[in-house]
Order: sequence, then structure tokens, then C-alpha cells
Amino acid sequence: MAERRPVIAGNWKMHHDHLTAIQVTQKLSYLLDARDHERADVVLCVPFTDLRSVQTTIQADDLKLELGAQDCYYEDRGAYTGEISPVFLAKLSVQYVIVGHSERRRLFGETDELVAKKLRAVLEHGMTPIVCVGETLEERESGATEPRVTGQVTAAFGGMKTVDVERCVIAYEPIWAIGTGRTATAADANSTISLIRGTIATIARGTEIRILYGGSVKAGNISELMSQPEIDGALVGGSSVDPEDFARIVKY
Repeated sequence: MAERRPVIAGNWKMHHDHLTAIQVTQKLSYLLDARDHERADVVLCVPFTDLRSVQTTIQADDLKLELGAQDCYYEDRGAYTGEISPVFLAKLSVQYVIVGHSERRRLFGETDELVAKKLRAVLEHGMTPIVCVGETLEERESGATEPRVTGQVTAAFGGMKTVDVERCVIAYEPIWAIGTGRTATAADANSTISLIRGTIATIARGTEIRILYGGSVKAGNISELMSQPEIDGALVGGSSVDPEDFARIVKY
């Protein structure tokens, strides 16, 4: 069985203008060394207005960081004011795209159907989707975590070819832990990710897909999370905004 290479992805959310983004990217690169990049793929998922600046910084200085976007639309072009085409992202050398983040689902009403369309659009243009799934606090407390999470996975990946599923990354990010300071225990996160992996196996047998944990990941809990056998990395929110904090997480 091939080793699943860890991914440590920082989601800056709505932080950093393009000038600050350059400074943060450069500082992070100084804090990391070759061994850090040998151990994991380090991804910066930045606001749309930062993409070009971060792209040119990475390429000009030959940094080992990978570029990610926080969302995209599923159509290549058309009358969709305010949306971003996956074609545009691919032209900027974007390698990863977050799809179905809990904040997109909760605040902007993104449905499982829409997430599935975006996932396929990202793949079509040669990028890697980070597909987010997770339950609300109400669902967790009512014992509905399993049907909610497996339902999201099935809706996103159902009917896909194994070769396409293997090109994806999943992030389990319980909604109740996003930006709250609360986090699932490492054992609970591992258990739910094991459930996700089992659901994927019913869609594409033998698939080795990388599954991350997201939800108040910090330098203080990353080592315990990464010690779990089913967790292949982290989708880091607030702690990725500061390069020193994020570097400590990458160096877990």
C-alpha cells in the first residue's frame, strides 16, 4: 500500500491584502526548511485577490510552497457576476482548490449538488480539490454525525471513477469546531475519518485518498492529531494567518 503523503493546508479565509500576502509568504518560506517540505505538502489557500501576488512570489523565489484557492464556480465562463472560473485558477498555477467549506455551506447556502459540480470542475482543469465535509453541533449532539458525513461524501463522490477519486483530498471539518476554539479529540477525529475512508471505499474500491482534519487546529494539538493512523494532514484556519504559528504546525 502506497504511503499517503501528508498535506498541511492553510486557509487564510478573508485575511491579508495582496501586499501583506507577499510578506507572509516570504516569512513562512524562511521559517521552513527542506526537511519540512520532504515530510509534507505545504499549501497556502489564499483570497482571490492574493493569488497572483503569491503565485509570482512562489515562482520567482522557487519556493516549495503550493498555491491553493478557497473556492471556484463550476462553469468555465458566462454571465456569473462575482464568481471565479476554474480556468482562471488553472492559468494562475493554482494546485489546490477548497470545495464545500463549512462556511460556504452554512453562510452562503451551498448544497451537496453544487459542491459535487465544483469538485468535478476542479478536476477537469487539472487541480486538486480539497472537499470539505462535517456536521453541525446539533447533528453531533443528536447522534447524526454518521449519516450527515457519509451523506456528504456520497453526494460529492458518487458515480466518480476511481482514478478521479484518487486525485482528490477530503477534509473532515466539524462545523461546531470551526473558529470556536473547540476541537474534536484526536481519537474522535480519527474515528470519523475512518468512517469517511470506509464510505469512499464503497464508491471506489482500493482507493487511497488523503483525508485531513480541520477545526481549530493549532500548534498545541497538531502532533496528537497527526499521530492518528487515519489522519493524513490538516486544513488549518486561523492559525495559518500568522506565519510563525503556521510554521510551528508544519513542523509538528
